[in-house]
Amino acid sequence: MSLVGVDVGGTFTDFVIVGGDGEIKTLKILTTPREPERAVVEGLSSVKFSEVLHASTIGTNALLGQVGLELPKVAFFTTRGFRDVIEIGRQNRPRLYDLYFQKPRQIVPRELRFEVDERTLPDGTVERAVDLREVEELARRAKSAGVVSVAVGFLHSYANPSNEEAAAGVLRRHFEYVTASYEAAWEAREYERFSTAVVNAALMPLVGRYLAKLDDYVKARGGRIYAMASSGGLITIDEAARRPVQLVESGPAAGVVAAAELARMLGERRVISFDMGGTTAKAGTVVDFEPAITTEYEVGGESHRGRTVKGSGYPVRFPFVDLAEVSAGGGTIIWRDAGGALRVGPLSAGAEPGPVSYGRGGSEPTITDANLILGRIPSAIAGGRMRLDVEAAERALAKLGDPVDVAASAIKLVDLEMARAIRLVTVERGLDPAQFALMAFGGAGPQHAAEVAEEMGINRVLIPPMPGVFTSLGMLMADFKFEARMAYPRDPAAGFEELERRLARHSPDYFLRYADVRYAGQGWELTVPVGADASSDAIRKAFEERHAATYGFKLDRDVEIVTIRVFAVVKRAKPRLRDPPKSGSPEPSEKEVYFDGWTEASVYVREELPLGFEVRGPALIIEDYSTTVVPPRWRATVGKLGVLELRL
Repeated sequence: MSLVGVDVGGTFTDFVIVGGDGEIKTLKILTTPREPERAVVEGLSSVKFSEVLHASTIGTNALLGQVGLELPKVAFFTTRGFRDVIEIGRQNRPRLYDLYFQKPRQIVPRELRFEVDERTLPDGTVERAVDLREVEELARRAKSAGVVSVAVGFLHSYANPSNEEAAAGVLRRHFEYVTASYEAAWEAREYERFSTAVVNAALMPLVGRYLAKLDDYVKARGGRIYAMASSGGLITIDEAARRPVQLVESGPAAGVVAAAELARMLGERRVISFDMGGTTAKAGTVVDFEPAITTEYEVGGESHRGRTVKGSGYPVRFPFVDLAEVSAGGGTIIWRDAGGALRVGPLSAGAEPGPVSYGRGGSEPTITDANLILGRIPSAIAGGRMRLDVEAAERALAKLGDPVDVAASAIKLVDLEMARAIRLVTVERGLDPAQFALMAFGGAGPQHAAEVAEEMGINRVLIPPMPGVFTSLGMLMADFKFEARMAYPRDPAAGFEELERRLARHSPDYFLRYADVRYAGQGWELTVPVGADASSDAIRKAFEERHAATYGFKLDRDVEIVTIRVFAVVKRAKPRLRDPPKSGSPEPSEKEVYFDGWTEASVYVREELPLGFEVRGPALIIEDYSTTVVPPRWRATVGKLGVLELRL
């Protein structure tokens, strides 16, 4: 029986299958956006499996308004006087001088926000207990209005959730889907906590049904299914259905986990994860084999140059692998603006219709089309099952000017865009990218990695085995990870011990500790890892080092520990990656490839390259689902586990 990792992306759905004998097989099929489970079932139909590990962007797509993924009617129950908090928000204006800016549509309309006469004080004292009869009456009103799912968010429930617990107990007698804010985000800041609860409530019916269909299919065939969380760990389907908010960035997180595990196998302590797929490119950092973690994300929002635009989406307070994401993928559309300047993105051709060269009805030229006419990718992809139409790509690019000039300029523009994402997770986090190796994967990542690295002053690039489906492999490398948190601990050491006791039921192999810390008077925190010494002094020292690295200074002020969190990690067996053969004499072919001009390049098949073999650029190294471009002045060496190491 096999283990299967499945990643549902914007363009392709990827599968990595590890058989009982350890043999690894791969599969890539086009995603079915309107019914994402259809592509998953299609890929699983020919496999005998015992476990399926799954990542999906269905939650994010639903909040973005994708056709076929309509959100249910949601109600929000809150403390009297606070029903408009989720609409007022933080008064962030994503476009400061745009007089016509409109906030994201409200998930809960005002008439479905119900106020409850209760009050808990900041120290946890219950000043006014919740009246359960009042909640009962409001629940009937919500039910009669056609509400399907409910969120409950009371003031200061992070300090004492008893009122919220009691109200949620009443609501669960009326509704199948109920989210209490202390369960979704047990921490301060009512707007972010309420928003997290509302987003979770909106996703529960949709994601729950989607996961239930897959669970039924997998169980009917004698297997089990687990989900990838945005924190970089696996969780059970029940946990995913209860808190679907933690799945919104599960696919990209799996890629960083894969990079971290491969870095551990190679002994690489500092790695930048660079994942370029069909729709977007993502960058993250791995230091000492652990992905960087952040605690807030705006789901369904806009991004600008890799930065999330505050106020453009729905804030979610949950641990996420720290990623910068830009609209730069193989399907990114190339166009000219009103002034005639060449532009790339943010629109993508996606899976339907896809790049012009796919022959599926696309009419706008894309980065894939540009790479194709420059000779940087072969004319057959996806294991030879999909042939690309070079002439159609040339005709589409010719609408914008000389096709070769347009294609070359577009490649440089998209490389600059992806370099910005890397700068965000390194330079703007106080890290020097020159001290890292760039690990590039995704269907398009190895095509652009060397030139993006050169732009960032990085002189080493690592191309993992099976880069085109590396994110799916990452799920098979992930461990189970369960999270608990506590706001404003009086004694952080005792607080960490209490959280670890709560998580002990999972029988973890070890715990990871983090603290969200700030100087007194600051508005926002930095997340710092916490070791065995969880005293206030040790946390202060770790915070001040991070603050100095991030902002370049320290302050002579008291330090405030806002939230502590613990991950319980249950280790899983990892797939074994093998070294390539030690001997072989690969014979390259030759083809014309465009760099700064047309030049003769060697073309190698990756599977034929023996351990230690060196390829000097200009060259292409082709394999199923991806092509590695070795530019002039670069060289590639086949290392252990089959990793290609490119050096300038």
